[in-house]
Parts: sequence; structure tokens; C-alpha cells
Amino acid sequence: MQHYNIAKLAESSGKFRRVIWTGTHSQLVIMTVPVGGDIGKEVHHVDQHLSFLSGVGKAIINGETRSVAPGDLVVVPAGSEHNFINTGETPMVLYTVYAPAEHMEKTVHETKEEGDELEEAGKDEPPEWAQPEKKE
Repeated sequence: MQHYNIAKLAESSGKFRRVIWTGTHSQLVIMTVPVGGDIGKEVHHVDQHLSFLSGVGKAIINGETRSVAPGDLVVVPAGSEHNFINTGETPMVLYTVYAPAEHMEKTVHETKEEGDELEEAGKDEPPEWAQPEKKE
């Protein structure tokens, strides 16, 4: 069993992205988006559920915009273009579950820029064992 006080863990991290746990069918990640920052417009081939712990912002999914605040949960289905923007005066802290995994098992990105560079270079791929079997 894995057990976490996710709010305490996420609030103390300060990293843009930190993978906490990776399983065969999902992955738990905590994120801190700095004031004025964003996650970056992107599309995943996996489902993503984001739960907001502190700060405020905007969720933009397939062109639809909604405000997000602590206690909110946003589901991003695979294939959806999305971005989350910190519009507040404090960091926006959240945890997200990818299903299946989206990042390397031990990923820690200090900044969005570092994460973008590693992803573009192919150095932040999920482990093969954490991907569903590909059907031909």
C-alpha cells in the first residue's frame, strides 16, 4: 500500500513537476505552477484528472475556459487540447493522475522550461511496463 498526505506533500514540493508514484495503469504527479505561469498548451494520449489544492487559475480545455480554485477537480480526456494558467497572486498547487502514465517513473522538473526540454528530447517517456499493451 502507498499512503500519502497529498496536500502536505504537494505544498512542500515547490517543483514544477514531481512524479510521486507510477503503476501499471496510472501515475500520480504533484505540480506547482508559479505566479503568472502555466502548464503549457498540450495534448496527451492518456486521460488526466487534476485536483487543485491552493492558488487560483483558469482551465482551458478544447477552447472552453473555466476558473479553478482549491477543491476543484478537472478531467481532461485523452486527445483534448488543454492548458492551466495561474491567474492568482500565489503559486497554484495541484496533483494530477494520468491513466496510464505520462512521465518517467522518477521525474522531477524544477521548472516548466526544464520539463519542456526533456520532453522534446524524448528524455521523459513513461516506462514501457507502465503502458497498456498495444493491440495490432
